[in-house]
Amino acid sequence: MAQFIDALSKLASESGFVSFFTGSWQNLVMIVVACVLLWLGIKKGFEPLLMVPIAFGMLLANLPGANLAVHYHNIPEFIQLIKGELIVDGVKLEAGLLDWLYLGVKAGIYPPLIFLGIGAMTDFSPLIARPSSFILGAAAQLGIFGAFLMAMFLGFDPQAAGSIGIIGGADGPTAILTTSILKPELLGPIAVAAYSYMALVPIIQPPIMKLLTTKKERAVVMETLRPVSKKEKILFPIMVTIVVSLVLPSAGVLVGCLMLGNLLKESGVTERLSKMAQNELCNIVTIMLGLSVGATTNGQTFLTGNTLKIVLLGLIAFGVGTAGGVLFGKLMYVVTKGKVNPLIGSAGVSAVPMAARVSQKVGQQENPSNFLLMHAMGPNVSGVIGSAVAAGVLLAMIPH
Repeated sequence: MAQFIDALSKLASESGFVSFFTGSWQNLVMIVVACVLLWLGIKKGFEPLLMVPIAFGMLLANLPGANLAVHYHNIPEFIQLIKGELIVDGVKLEAGLLDWLYLGVKAGIYPPLIFLGIGAMTDFSPLIARPSSFILGAAAQLGIFGAFLMAMFLGFDPQAAGSIGIIGGADGPTAILTTSILKPELLGPIAVAAYSYMALVPIIQPPIMKLLTTKKERAVVMETLRPVSKKEKILFPIMVTIVVSLVLPSAGVLVGCLMLGNLLKESGVTERLSKMAQNELCNIVTIMLGLSVGATTNGQTFLTGNTLKIVLLGLIAFGVGTAGGVLFGKLMYVVTKGKVNPLIGSAGVSAVPMAARVSQKVGQQENPSNFLLMHAMGPNVSGVIGSAVAAGVLLAMIPH
């Protein structure tokens, strides 16, 4: 009987519940945060395809005693881990499922594969029909570099500042790839901030759009876009890949995968590959990416003052990016003598297609017969390319 009681006592003392009262309060807080994010993803539909896996990975990483969090941030540490030589807080760790999955993040495998799927789902016709949309997509990346400079001013090192700035592109895979290269220790807060703000596009953008435009500008009805030929659709991804890769080789992997996915879609001869990239491949990689990123959000490393700064700077980056697109839209409104609705500039952030839908919604509030969606899709898909190019600029500028 005594042995049975001792066994129960040992089981109770080694349970995760005990850890909550012996210094692991951060893990308890993160479990609550994970549940809130799961609620937002499932109940409110906030970027559920990645919010749910990331939140569940966060949940797993903060279960005391389970040792499911990802503790390594570079390849040498991973080699130590698989050899059983990595010791964290006096505990000898062994590689598990989430550690192996995280290797796909650290090696830069998952984000390009997701871009492949995004390319296969994207129609670049609005951008081809109105090439000036490239300007709006580029203008919306001002938030990235504005936040980068602000982060440097606040004392972050260049690697951290670059990782924070990329949140302003509103492109989760790009933010994850950039951070995994420049500052992998910040991957958790960067990813959570990036996807949270992407999900909050319908809340964050409209006040900025209305503040920077007049009622007359918001009511502008734009001319119908010209038809785009199949030849143009096929040549576009090929030419973009060549030009971007030659000008900025560091952006080649993201832009190249994006354009390959689009070429599979538009060529008309690889329908099976296109469907696979859009569905099976993208879905599998999304689960792996979300779980492994969420598993980096251990409470002891996540709940810091820097995390709060990152979240605030990310919001500023997103706001500046939206404002940059709208202001350049106003410039195009003046140059074209009122033919361009400035609202489409806000879609230059690459939250596809949500940002374009917000442009449509705000425009229809002023003019119910106005249909801006296809016009806004030009800057929107341009923003996807723009965020990848901006990431390439940061990776080329910042030593890593």
